[in-house]
Amino acid sequence: MEHKPVYYGKYLQLDKIIEAQEPESFKEGNLPAHDEMLFIIIHQAYELWFKQILFEVNSVIAIMSKPRVNDNSPEMQTVVHRMQRVVTIFRVIVQQIDILETMTPMDFLDFRDMLRPASGFQSWQFKIIEARLGLKYQQRHGQEYYISQLDQKEIDIIKEAENGASVIELVNNWLERMPFAEDNNYWPAGETYWVQYEKIYTESLAEGEKDNLALFRKIFFDANNDGEHLLSSKACRSALFIMLYRGYPMMEMPFQLLNSLLEIDNQLGNWRYRHINMVRRMIGTRIGTGGSTGAGYLQGAMDKHYIFKEISQLSSFLIDRKKLPALPDELSSALGYNF
Repeated sequence: MEHKPVYYGKYLQLDKIIEAQEPESFKEGNLPAHDEMLFIIIHQAYELWFKQILFEVNSVIAIMSKPRVNDNSPEMQTVVHRMQRVVTIFRVIVQQIDILETMTPMDFLDFRDMLRPASGFQSWQFKIIEARLGLKYQQRHGQEYYISQLDQKEIDIIKEAENGASVIELVNNWLERMPFAEDNNYWPAGETYWVQYEKIYTESLAEGEKDNLALFRKIFFDANNDGEHLLSSKACRSALFIMLYRGYPMMEMPFQLLNSLLEIDNQLGNWRYRHINMVRRMIGTRIGTGGSTGAGYLQGAMDKHYIFKEISQLSSFLIDRKKLPALPDELSSALGYNF
């Protein structure tokens, strides 16, 4: 088939993108506010990055929704690679605030009142990202407000995302099938890895940490999930095992996946923190253009919207690597390179 020439501007549809900025203050009868152009372009860039994040996350969900993912196949490498790309995009999103902060509070006031009731809070793509990653409605801060200013079409898309498979749910399923710490092929009957580990962990606790033991048993051995946790006890045991033995070749890729999830939470936290400080600098204690409490709402969301916090909390139960239980030879071989 003969190749049809492709031209830069047409391929990127630059005529649509470059002409997609229509500042309110530039319209007839208003005094043009120079910084409104920057404000629009920054937020358009955000939405483009959100689109790319959704593209990556949806592809990861598609791979991990298969009946079984082969950990030794390119599929898992692809999942890790794309989640690490999401992390990098979030870092860029955080850095873009540096550009937005070149606008002073007085520069913003030149056009702020013209934006009502438009607000970044109406970004339906960002809400879908949160839902796809695993943020549930009951975990949201400001539940009564979060879709109140969206069109029904956007609300339906968000609800569909909330009802579909999420990254954290699929990671839970993936972790639950990891056999190493509990497989009878590796451990003698009646002897489990976790009996040894709990003993060592208990001995490692300082006097003021003794209450941690009850929490340890609840998180790792309570089969009756109270509905508030996104990770099962079995999944938590597998995640902790991966953290403890990440130096083994078989554990390297799983650890990178868990670490990328933690870094996504970290970058989302950084983004919210920078956003809070910027809002306080720009409008102080005034309400947002969309009617929210401004910095107050953002603070509440930052404190509550940690999607992978159950993975990060596992660090409370790590022990000194020099005291780790010795793995049976067969298991060490299975986790290493086989020649």
